[in-house]
Amino acid sequence: METITGYYDGVSIQPLENINAQPNQKTLIIIMDEFIESEKRSSVKGIRGILSKYADPSLIGQEKGAWERAVAAKYGNV
Repeated sequence: METITGYYDGVSIQPLENINAQPNQKTLIIIMDEFIESEKRSSVKGIRGILSKYADPSLIGQEKGAWERAVAAKYGNV
């Protein structure tokens, strides 16, 4: 059995930690009388945009055709 902290956002329960569960695995949800601070809630990010801090805007122009150039460099013009 594993305990995971989370919060209810008004629509669904949002975990604050990674969940190590299998599909259709039975879970137990306990609603507590305590509330979490808003900064903890806002620090939780979805997967979308999680790597944006590593983005280099100067390389965006080189993205178009990058795969084709890599294949041509490795295998030559076929």
